[in-house]
Amino acid sequence: MNYFSSGEVAKKLGVSLRTVRYYDDIGLVEPTSKDDSGRRLYSADDILQLQKVILLKETAMPLKDIQKVLNQITMERILLLHKEKLVGDLERLSLSLDHTHSLLNMLKLEKDIQWEHLIPLLGEDLEGKRQQRVEAMEGMFSEEEQAVLQRNLPKLEDNPVEVTKWINIIKRIELCLADGKKPDSVEGQLIAEDVMILSEETFKGNAELAEKFWDARKSEEASNELGFYPVRQEVLEFLEAAMKEISLSS
Repeated sequence: MNYFSSGEVAKKLGVSLRTVRYYDDIGLVEPTSKDDSGRRLYSADDILQLQKVILLKETAMPLKDIQKVLNQITMERILLLHKEKLVGDLERLSLSLDHTHSLLNMLKLEKDIQWEHLIPLLGEDLEGKRQQRVEAMEGMFSEEEQAVLQRNLPKLEDNPVEVTKWINIIKRIELCLADGKKPDSVEGQLIAEDVMILSEETFKGNAELAEKFWDARKSEEASNELGFYPVRQEVLEFLEAAMKEISLSS
């Protein structure tokens, strides 16, 4: 029978020597034999047990629970637990990737972002924030309205072409404010006309939904709950005034 030292086992399994020794010390996986100098010697069966421990550990199962089930759990159950862990990891990575895309689009608007925007990438509950947005959407819009918004509303985390259109609208309003131009100026009215076109694309002629969405967009609290990008109140007020001018002149 072939035996492997603790160091050889650690290298084979991609774990630290300290981990292998610790599992022996707590009686989780003990080596089949030891030589005259007390050096641990692991058999192929011992290594298989260690592999089972590593797989179960990756599912976030505590060592004390692993110790209870190690010799009873089937390989199918281990693989199912591992699969569940991988699916969860993929979901968290997807949320993190979406958040990163959002930050990149925010940079297009602001040229700089605050460090607190990066904190979620370090492990903050992105799933909790997503659930908060879902619940807020359900509380403000009907199922049919939610479906329309889900299909057509540009999202910071994706749809770069549509997002860029709205980003450019905000930038143009910021320029008008910086230059002291009013909502009824030529520039302001052109912005309002472009917003009307984009709104038609987004809300498909549903004036009631457009109004409900705009009311939510103007509310700082509602916008935060829905996860909307924070837009300065001055920008929103400029756009609302420009849109009113368009309505009066039509």
